Amino acid sequence: MAQGSARGPAMFPAVQEAYGPSDLGSMPLFGGGFINFGYWRDTDLDRPLEEADRVRSQHDMYRQVLATLAPTGGLRALEVGCGLGAGAAVAVEEYGFAHVTGMDIHPEQLARAERRNSGLLGRSPGRLRFARGAAESMPFDDGAFDCLYSIEAAQHFRDLGAFAREAARVLRPGGRAVVASFFVPDGDPARPGRLAELLDTFATGLDVAHTVPELVGSLEGAGLTSVHAASIGESVWPGWDRWLSAMWEPGTWPRNFLRAFGEGSLDYYTVTAQRPARER
Repeated sequence: MAQGSARGPAMFPAVQEAYGPSDLGSMPLFGGGFINFGYWRDTDLDRPLEEADRVRSQHDMYRQVLATLAPTGGLRALEVGCGLGAGAAVAVEEYGFAHVTGMDIHPEQLARAERRNSGLLGRSPGRLRFARGAAESMPFDDGAFDCLYSIEAAQHFRDLGAFAREAARVLRPGGRAVVASFFVPDGDPARPGRLAELLDTFATGLDVAHTVPELVGSLEGAGLTSVHAASIGESVWPGWDRWLSAMWEPGTWPRNFLRAFGEGSLDYYTVTAQRPARER
């Protein structure tokens, strides 16, 4: 992604369009102020799903990811790609962070996040703020955060290497990071084309077919250690498809996420890493 001008960081056109005019978090597909596919491990998928199940699945995605950073009490955290700020609120209210900064590239999303979280901002002044910035060029000082997390945003990043270097820079020595999103499981060069055939978001360029080895290598190349990728796809894709089944017919492109998972073209991962406490 190009370096931003005085007007703010540059956005890929598909990202600008997808998150600009409409509030995705208000749509039945998402809801509750979250925008993620959900973590459905404890949901009974054999019964009709309700909106409460959907909202809980998205909430549980944040819980699943934030739990990997424990203990979190009293720490400073950065969320990269905070969207509407619902997850940042979970981090403040449930995980005891001293301060959470939600960063997003889209000014309309940030404005929505400020409005949606006005009550929390008023009740807990100084514990939550929102800032505009790109994953590849973060507007923060070196070592500003104890923890960094990003949930279902990395598929939009244009340069994983630049993101990894910035993540390493803004973490303090000993700081921890976790990235959760959907990635190609391997380096098979046929995967991107296949995903563009199956899924409209890859065809339009909204989502990028990053591989999980690419992300792991980028984090290690930036000097982070203890980098570990774990698949959570079995707790994501069947539930997501079950929810979609009430709105989309079999064979339509949103239902192809489960198909892509089944054939090995796509999976959902949490990737954890740490900045060394002592550096050379």
